[in-house]
Amino acid sequence: MYDVQKVREDFPILHRQVHGKPLVYLDNGASAQKPKVVIDAVANAYRNEYANVHRGLHYLSNLATDKYEEVRGKLKCFLGAKHEDEIIYTTGSTMGMNLISYGWGVPNLKAGDEIILSVMEHHANIVPWHFLRERQGIVLKWVDIEPDGSLDPQKVIDAIGPKTRMIAITQMSNVLGTVVDVKSIAKAAHEQGVVVCVDGSQSAVHMPVDVVDLDVDFFAITGHKLYGPSGSGAVYIRRDRLAEMQPFMGGGDMIAMVTKDAVTYNDPPHKFEAGTPGIVQMIGLGVAIDYMTELGMENILSHEHSLRDYAQQRLHGLNWLNIQGNAPGKGAIFSMTMNGGAHAHDISTIVDQKGVAVRAGQHCTHPLMEFLGVTSTVRASFGLYNTVEEVDKLVEALELCHELLG
Repeated sequence: MYDVQKVREDFPILHRQVHGKPLVYLDNGASAQKPKVVIDAVANAYRNEYANVHRGLHYLSNLATDKYEEVRGKLKCFLGAKHEDEIIYTTGSTMGMNLISYGWGVPNLKAGDEIILSVMEHHANIVPWHFLRERQGIVLKWVDIEPDGSLDPQKVIDAIGPKTRMIAITQMSNVLGTVVDVKSIAKAAHEQGVVVCVDGSQSAVHMPVDVVDLDVDFFAITGHKLYGPSGSGAVYIRRDRLAEMQPFMGGGDMIAMVTKDAVTYNDPPHKFEAGTPGIVQMIGLGVAIDYMTELGMENILSHEHSLRDYAQQRLHGLNWLNIQGNAPGKGAIFSMTMNGGAHAHDISTIVDQKGVAVRAGQHCTHPLMEFLGVTSTVRASFGLYNTVEEVDKLVEALELCHELLG
């Protein structure tokens, strides 16, 4: 049985106070807190085991290399990939998407080729494709969401045309919590020779992922949302796509031989991992993956769905609050506006005085904000350590906002 109180004991920061109130951390969509095992692993790596990887034959270098490379196998299993060399280390999803854009998009796309996006994508899954639009003449095609915030996969499929080369889509919206049926989209896309790139920044945190079952070509994750260190992450790239890619960055470790006249490249994954990497960050991410795996992704999903259901009941009872998106099966993410035009920044500041941490703004989703017709929202995003009591504290804080701003 999932014991959330026991889980909370693993996170030191959850026991602190903010403004004299117990911390209620509901900003997990931006970045999750770290369990003690991750903090200890990072500290131990710096204190007792630090050395550069791959390039040394001494004890510490070999130890660091073993621990660093061991994470690749953990990520392979966590994502359901077939091969370890399909896992490319990154600093997070933003780097992963840029790697795909430069590494696959630049050599494989030409002027007039199309990339399909949904209107609810995070900027990390928009701006790299705009680079291709600006520099190579790629065309971006946009698919709107439904009034309830859901994304009809058939609309994405119907947008595929003779010039479509890629679909770049999120599996879970960081604003609406909408879960996208990427498996159906990928099946139809591949039948028409279209590549599928998935932003898994939110989904991999909240649900089991199997990239082989989804049959996607690219899948990006970011470590700081996965209860691991910032500056860590990975992108899954299917082997046949790896063969079509050019290196994203040049430097040490990604080469086989360098002469005055030529350079030959290392094999994947190292071909795409130039320079001294985030050694300790990736070791910490491996420990975070172990932690989540031990808890069980299905157990985490079930717990967060219970929180979602309770939060929906409480929040929808506030008739002056507007919840953006109520798609069936959504994750435990709630973006809100308040009747009367109260600014999201004012709401979040008042909520913070009650010890409740939420995020206010546009959440790196300008096209979605424009589509929704709002300038900003307050977002409460739940994680594996949150409780129903914290939902109640959020509601109490929002009621105070209504009294002061409504």
